[in-house]
Amino acid sequence: MRLAPNRGGIPLMASTNHKEVEVSTLAVAAVLATTILLASMVSVELGISVALIELFAGFVVGNAFHVDVPSWLAFIGSFAGVVLTFLAGAEVDVPQLRREWRPSTAIGLVSFGAPFVVVGLLAYFGLGWNRQQAEIAGIALSTTSLAVVYAVLVETGLSRTVVGKRLMAATFVTDLGTVVALSILFITPTIWIVPFIAVSVLAIVVLPRIAPWFFGRYGNRVIEPEIKLVFATLFLLMWLGDRADSHAVLPAFILGLAMSSHYHEHHLERERLRVVAFAFLTPFFFLKGGMSVSASALWANLGILALLFVGKMVPKFVGIYPLARRFTGENAVFTTLLMSTGLTFGTIASLYGLNAGIIDRTQFSLLIGVVVLSAIVPTAIAQRFFQPGSDRRDRLQLRAARAVAAQETD
Repeated sequence: MRLAPNRGGIPLMASTNHKEVEVSTLAVAAVLATTILLASMVSVELGISVALIELFAGFVVGNAFHVDVPSWLAFIGSFAGVVLTFLAGAEVDVPQLRREWRPSTAIGLVSFGAPFVVVGLLAYFGLGWNRQQAEIAGIALSTTSLAVVYAVLVETGLSRTVVGKRLMAATFVTDLGTVVALSILFITPTIWIVPFIAVSVLAIVVLPRIAPWFFGRYGNRVIEPEIKLVFATLFLLMWLGDRADSHAVLPAFILGLAMSSHYHEHHLERERLRVVAFAFLTPFFFLKGGMSVSASALWANLGILALLFVGKMVPKFVGIYPLARRFTGENAVFTTLLMSTGLTFGTIASLYGLNAGIIDRTQFSLLIGVVVLSAIVPTAIAQRFFQPGSDRRDRLQLRAARAVAAQETD
């Protein structure tokens, strides 16, 4: 680095470089903020989930302007994924989940198991990847995106319908299989796993018990202490999970489940947390996902990309559709398509493989490319052609759910 003449012993270029870094950071933030605004407008005009627009926009911005994912975006995006998972758990109707655990478990297990086996065998025998690389591919492409499913269901008002609640429960089962598989096959926990599990259990047991007192004493204020309590807990879980070579997504979802009965009684608190998440956090999460995909790596390996995409989608459809037809009736295609999405855990598994030296940068880009495509393509088709509400009964149920949501917001 070339320095300006040093008068008085002060490296003048240091301050100049610092200013340049600040301007560069602000420039990236301004571009991404503008992109988020435009994505929201396009989403409203097209009637497609904003999550999909943000994913595609992130891909375009990252590759057209050669913008790498800055550290602050990676941090916000990681936190946003955990917050989304917590909110998804808070939306689950626990009594209904207990009554209907069989369909959710059946769909979720098949949703994980079928692509895990098929993609793993395809990568090992068809692409010549070694065993560990094939296992990473199978795990990364077996997932269902809880973040995408939740975002679509909330935006469309389907989170309060039977099909929406069943979808979120099945998604949880799928991602639980992903976490277990990744932990058993690869992750060797550190001693920090003990405090991580202990704090997770403590939060899940204690937070729902103290919530009525805490929210009653400090809630309904413009400074939102109740949201800060949730954020502080999630940050603590993220830190301990990172030290334990694990991840906070699973305990965050279970914590959301534990808090769901409280939020069902205090709707306004959940709405405020949802507004904060969807207005600021989640757009950066989806942008980060799109920006992680290298267009040049995908273009150079289009055949492999298509093969992996088919390897994920076909077993999902073959395995899920018969069960969805049995348990969700006329919403079977919609259910199957959303269960075929991937993002959060697929990205986590791919990043783990890259950071551990199991897969290289090209393999990582291919896996992330399939993950992002699986978040965009089936969701867009599901919303455009198979979204519930096409018959009179669905319209009445959806209208009632949206009316309840409107009353709670007021």
